[in-house]
This record gives sequence, C-alpha cells and structure tokens, in this order.
Amino acid sequence: MAPSSDRKLTGLVAATFTPFTQEGEINLSVIGPYIDYLREKHGVNNIFVNGTTGESLSLSVGERKDLAEEWCQKAKGKMDQVIVHVGCISLKDSQELARHAAEVGADGIAVMTPFFFKPSTAEALRKFLQQVASFAPNVPFYYYHIPAVTGVHMQARDVLEGIETLIPSFRGVKFSGTDLMDFGLCVTYSPAHWSLLYGVDEQLLAGLAMGAQGAVGSTYNYVGCHMNELISAFEKGDLIQAQSVQFKLQELLRFANKLGFDVGVNKQLMIEMSGLCLGPPRLPVLPCSPDHTLAIRQKCLSLFPAL
Repeated sequence: MAPSSDRKLTGLVAATFTPFTQEGEINLSVIGPYIDYLREKHGVNNIFVNGTTGESLSLSVGERKDLAEEWCQKAKGKMDQVIVHVGCISLKDSQELARHAAEVGADGIAVMTPFFFKPSTAEALRKFLQQVASFAPNVPFYYYHIPAVTGVHMQARDVLEGIETLIPSFRGVKFSGTDLMDFGLCVTYSPAHWSLLYGVDEQLLAGLAMGAQGAVGSTYNYVGCHMNELISAFEKGDLIQAQSVQFKLQELLRFANKLGFDVGVNKQLMIEMSGLCLGPPRLPVLPCSPDHTLAIRQKCLSLFPAL
C-alpha cells in the first residue's frame, strides 16, 4: 500500500528549534507564530521537527508527542509538509513515536540510528529501521544519516541496499554528512520517487550539484530567504550568484564556530533574528553568552543585511 501522504519532498526544510519556557518546560504557544515566521519571512514551507536542532534526545517521549501534535496541528493548511523525527536509542520508544506521528497527521517520519548500542552492520540498521517503520506503514519514511553525531560511520549507500523491499514506505534520506561520494552514490541508486535531502547547510551548493532535491537545516530558520535565492540561482544556472550566497553562509558559520557554535548558540541566534521567545536550550547544552550572541548577530547582519 502506498503511503497516504505521498508527495515528493523538495526545497528547503527548516530543522526547527524546540521552544522552552525559561523554566525549561516545552512551550507550545510559540509554535503557531514560529510557523508563520518561516512562511512569511523566509518562504520556507516544510519543517523537520524533533530532530538534532530540536534537541530530541534531551526530550521525554511524552514531550516529543506533545510537540509533534502541536507542530502538525498548527502547520495544517500553512506548511506543505511536516516531517517528524522519531528516532530514539530504544526501539520501543521509536515505535511508539512513529505510531503517534501517524495518528497526528505527520507527512513523513525520519529515524537516525541508535548510537549507544550501535548497529554493527548495514543489515542490522535496516532491520531496526524496518521495525520502526512498521508502526506507521502508511507514512513516508526517511533515513536520517548523521554520522558525526551518532558515531555510526557506515556508508548511507550501504544502508539503502534493498531497503524498499523491507520498507515499502521508504521515501529517501536526510543526508547530514560531508562524504559527497557517498551522497552521490545514494543519488544514483535512488528511484525517482525518493527525495535525497542534503543536511550540511554550509555545503548546500555542493549537495545540489550532486543531485539533492532539497535540503534540511537549522540555518534555514533565519537565513532561509537567502538560501532559497541560492537554490533559485542554481536552477537558473547562475553559479556565481549561488556561490555568493553559499560563501556568505560559510563565512558566518566559520565566525560562529570560533565562538563554539552549538545548539545553544544557534538557538540564541534564531531568537535574535526572529524575535521569537524560544527559551534556553536544555542541559547539558548551555545558553549562549550575551557577548557571543551580539557578535554573531552583528556578523549575520553584516553578511545578510536584508534580514
């Protein structure tokens, strides 16, 4: 049976931050305005929620359910697609989140590999993914490849081998790795109905050149309008303009990395650029210092003054 929400995912996908109160509880009231900001300010019409940027592995299963439901409800009629990351260290938790995502109307689910007890082979990882996908068989399913975080460095292309036989709802990869050869092999292996989504913002142009049909990233929350310009320029064959935008983002991230660019710093930059009350990150991630916040914000505005 084909997935019930089987529209090909393309274009920019913002990996959303999780809003917290100052006391560290999830803050659902910000999600509606957050969605409006992405659409109206940046022309971003797809979101990837409860992922790395959303601090998913620092959240309880109950919190992730509440967030998924609110994102899906508030995005209805506004966003093209909401992809819910349901990956956990526990298979049972992943299955429960997959089942719940289907119930609340997610347009797709994504799963990263477990990373405490790691799969030793691509076959073991495929079996894990299959067991999660079976709890939401009518929802498009994406493998979330992020080896720098998980420490699982097997080739994504190896994971894809025969995967649609095991998971009929399989629809693509969120490839958050820097191995462009592996990404290219995934592109050439993929049938037309899959989406290959590149997940390294500072190398988006390279990903597009290798065949990416879309991109998932955290910076698209606050520079999405410019990255849409990059994609448009690339599609028109204007490599000079596409490079210009890409190089500006690289310069911003190079500057931010010198100050220790992590989820906390990234989230604070989003707060500064958007005006949304997203709250602090959750421990063990620390908030960004005021001095670093000001410096990165000024750098962002110097590179992207239209923001």
